[in-house]
Amino acid sequence: MTENPVTPGQVQPRPVVARLPKYAAGKPPKVVEGITPYKLSSNEIPFGPLEAVQQAVIEQSNLNRYPDPLSSKLREALSDYLDVPAEDIVTGAGSLGALTQILNTFAGQNEDGIQDEVIYAWRSFEAYPILVQTAGALPVEIPLLEDGRHDLESMIAAVNENTSVILLCTPNNPTGPILTQAEVDDFLARVPKNVLVVLDEAYIEFVRDEKSVDGIHTYNENENVVLLRTFSKAHGLANLRVGYSVAHPSITNNIRVMATPFAVSSVAEDAAVASLEHIDQVLERVEALVQERERVVAALVEQGWNIPSTQANFVWLPLGEKTGEFVERANAVALSVRGFANEGVRVSIGEIEANDRFIELCNESRDLADS
Repeated sequence: MTENPVTPGQVQPRPVVARLPKYAAGKPPKVVEGITPYKLSSNEIPFGPLEAVQQAVIEQSNLNRYPDPLSSKLREALSDYLDVPAEDIVTGAGSLGALTQILNTFAGQNEDGIQDEVIYAWRSFEAYPILVQTAGALPVEIPLLEDGRHDLESMIAAVNENTSVILLCTPNNPTGPILTQAEVDDFLARVPKNVLVVLDEAYIEFVRDEKSVDGIHTYNENENVVLLRTFSKAHGLANLRVGYSVAHPSITNNIRVMATPFAVSSVAEDAAVASLEHIDQVLERVEALVQERERVVAALVEQGWNIPSTQANFVWLPLGEKTGEFVERANAVALSVRGFANEGVRVSIGEIEANDRFIELCNESRDLADS
C-alpha cells in the first residue's frame, strides 16, 4: 500500500496507519422491489433480544453514572456459568475490545526497537492484522490449508525468539472449521511457555463436533493460554459490545492495567447477565440455527459445492476470482453476503426464508462452484 504523501506543516498520523488494511463491516442488503431483503454478511443471529434482556435494558436508570469498571456482576455470573474464578475474567467491548487489550499488553515494540511477532492463520478474523499492527507488533500470517483449517505445523515452524502471541481462531472465521483438542494439546506442548496462545472462541456455542478443543479445560491446564469469547453472536447482543477473556491471574492482572476504563456499559452488563440467567433460551435458539446450518450445508453438498466443514453460524464458499460475481448475484436477490476479493464468500445462517433463497442462489450458481 502506498503511504500518504507528507505535506509540510500538516498533522500526520503514525506511519503504520497508511499500512493498515481497512476493516470492512458487512453491508446491508440492496433493496429489490418485491423481495424481502436479508442481511447475511455479519454473522449476526436473526433473533431479537430475549424478553428478559429487553427488560433489563428498559430498567436502566443510572445512565448519568459511570459503570463498574470491573463489570463485577457480569464476572461473577460468568464465574458461576463457566466454573472459573471471577479474577480470571476480564471484560471488554466485544471480543474485539478484549483482544485489543490482550495485544496491547503482550505485543508491541520493545525498548530495544525490536518488534514482537504475532502469529495467526490467514485468512482468519480480518481484525487481526489491524489490531496487531496498531499495537506496534509484526503480523506473521500463515496460510490456511486447502480445507480451510489452520496449518499448525507451519505455525509452529514460524515461532522464534521474537514471537510473543499466537492467535488460534476456532471455529475459524470466515472458513468455519474447528481445532480439535488433540491438535491443540500437541501444539501447546511445542509452544514455548513464554508465548501467549489466544483461543478465539467467538462461535463456541455453535460447535457440535465432540472432538473440538475444550477451551476451559485447555486454559485450566496451561498457564500461557487465554480464551476469548463474546456475547455478540449466540447471545444476540452485537450492538451492546460485550466480550471477555479468561486466563490465569499472571495474565489477567496485566491485562487489567491496559484495559479500557468503563468499556462495558451498565446497560450492556445487565443485558449480558440477564442473558446468562436465561441461558436455556439462548441455547435453544442456537440449536435452531445449528439445525438450519446443517440443512444449508447438506443442500450445498448435494448441489456439488465443495465447502469447508463449518461449526460456526456461517458457511464459506471458496470462489476465488469468481467471488465478486457471486456477491453481485446475491445483491440481485436482496441478499447481503460477505465477499473477500478473489478468495471466497462467507454467508451467515439467518432466517429460514433467507436460507432458502441462499440455497436457491447456490443452485443457480453452480457454474461458479468449480473455481
